[in-house]
Amino acid sequence: MNWLQVFQDPNTQWILFGSMLLGLSSGVIGSFAYLRKQSLMGDALAHAALPGVCLAFMMTGSKSIFYFLIGALMAGILATFLISYITRHTRIKQDSALGIILTVFFGVGIVLLTQIQHGDAGNQSGLDKFLFGQAASMIQTDVYTMAIISAVLVGVCVLFFKEFKLLSFDPGFAKGIGLPVVLLDQFIMLLVVAAVVVGIQAVGVVLMAALLITPAVAARYWTEKLHVMVIVSGAFGVLSGMVGTLVSTMVDNLPTGPLTVLAATCLFIFSVFFAPKRGLLAKILLRMSAKNELTRRPYVQKVKEGETL
Repeated sequence: MNWLQVFQDPNTQWILFGSMLLGLSSGVIGSFAYLRKQSLMGDALAHAALPGVCLAFMMTGSKSIFYFLIGALMAGILATFLISYITRHTRIKQDSALGIILTVFFGVGIVLLTQIQHGDAGNQSGLDKFLFGQAASMIQTDVYTMAIISAVLVGVCVLFFKEFKLLSFDPGFAKGIGLPVVLLDQFIMLLVVAAVVVGIQAVGVVLMAALLITPAVAARYWTEKLHVMVIVSGAFGVLSGMVGTLVSTMVDNLPTGPLTVLAATCLFIFSVFFAPKRGLLAKILLRMSAKNELTRRPYVQKVKEGETL
């Protein structure tokens, strides 16, 4: 299949559009999660979504993506509440609370998934695809749903950009000027839940955290300004989704979700080495320049003093 045929295939067009939207929303929301040192939050909420998907299927008997999204969203909200409750009302730190919720919810999801697979629906349920994702199963209505949620997520980030910026860099000052820090913190977690829910069909609960954080970490190497970082992170997410979809379409039997994550990882590695100021190559060149400057100084000083070398 050549490139022209790839872009002319309607099914590929929907998958490509959906993957790019997923990368955009994940990159934008992931920037704030990364800056607030909550990278593991996306992983915990992604794993927490699995029991919600299973319960939605058990209650409705339908494989509708809409019901799956509702179930995953409810499970994610519950996980967010439990993480916050454990952190604020016990001596358990947030990273430990995240680990507890991640393992417990994922364990419950695996138990429910096993029950479903051995029930009347059997393997026809297809819920195991949510573990690693199956972007090829996306249809037009799924992409419409992703487009609406992605637009809402990006719009909310633009609308509350100043508040999220203060909360990310100086929560103490934000609280001092009267901002509802606790409410904003819960709100950002809710946005992370929404981003995770959008991506579990294409990428899966196991790899969704990587797509949420990797573009943001890569973008951090290219700029010191938050608004530029958010834009670059979203662009990296879009590029990762596009590359993952095109490669999986061109080569048979390669999954779109893992390829999208690998594309984001390649962008991260490229940023680590070639970013203009924070990259390894730039630091090596800076050190070499400083070393050359130090070796030239004695010569310059002696010339100024009129010495003959």
